[in-house]
Amino acid sequence: MITIIQPGDFTTVQDEGRWGYQAYGMPIAGAMDRYACRTANLLAGNSLQAAVLEMTAAGAAFKFDQEQYVAVCGAEMQGKVNGQPVANWSSFLVPKRGELRFEAAEKGYRAYLAVHGGFAVPVVLGSRSTCTRAKVGGFEGRTLRQGDVLYVGEDSAFSVSATELGSEYIPDYTREIKLRVLLGPQDTMFSRETIEKFLKSTYAVTNQIDRIGYWLKGPKVVHLDKADIVSDAMWPGAIQIPSNGMPFIMMADHQTTGGFAKIGSVIGADLSKLAQARPGDTIHFCLIGEAEAVQALREEQQCYAAIRKTVTL
Repeated sequence: MITIIQPGDFTTVQDEGRWGYQAYGMPIAGAMDRYACRTANLLAGNSLQAAVLEMTAAGAAFKFDQEQYVAVCGAEMQGKVNGQPVANWSSFLVPKRGELRFEAAEKGYRAYLAVHGGFAVPVVLGSRSTCTRAKVGGFEGRTLRQGDVLYVGEDSAFSVSATELGSEYIPDYTREIKLRVLLGPQDTMFSRETIEKFLKSTYAVTNQIDRIGYWLKGPKVVHLDKADIVSDAMWPGAIQIPSNGMPFIMMADHQTTGGFAKIGSVIGADLSKLAQARPGDTIHFCLIGEAEAVQALREEQQCYAAIRKTVTL
């Protein structure tokens, strides 16, 4: 078992998300940064669906009662095993009765901890992900607290040893972030000049960021007429423009419907960049076409396959 010694700022159990229930009002949830989450599972020898821990802004501390292979990816939180530094984007062995501790993030915003076998929490509607808004999934539907005890599951897929990921697979978390977007579905509610201005402008990440979404601050995006629409479906990456003209980008715990115009959508392959953004970081949008978005997804999938080859014994 693994005991939580210090819970960090906002640590939850997450996986690939709770898909297929938005029509009933249930958010998808799941890891905010799917690249770091999936890579951590690969380094730990798990299936991509295995549950991990998502640590936000400041890391947690853990006590292991048995020897375990673990992996950490994402934000740099200066992990240490029994006081000895361990590399980020790597897998390593935590000894029996060992302590694994993380600090505040120096780069990036969210880190992912995977254990060989995943974390054994109940499956709710096909997922182990925590949605704190609904108090569903994960560990009692909430963030972890001091004294909580987690158990290792059986979601291992292959054997692994201590491994450091190659630099070619490690993203660089810069303070300037470029996000590729597709226009629509309500881009006709904005003039061509407004859309061009939106794409050329620089926006700042505000302090209002969480698992629901990211508020940005910058040049106002002006609607041709009103801002509201008949509520329709929402999805991760949707860029909603409410009446104040400031973009709001939907993330993992977003509501299932929304009543404001959406000028476009951040492509799935780039949402991991936004998940690692901190208040004050700058955002630039880059318009692409559908073919480029599909190619970005294909390249991401190829990257996972390549990582698996490097870590498989």
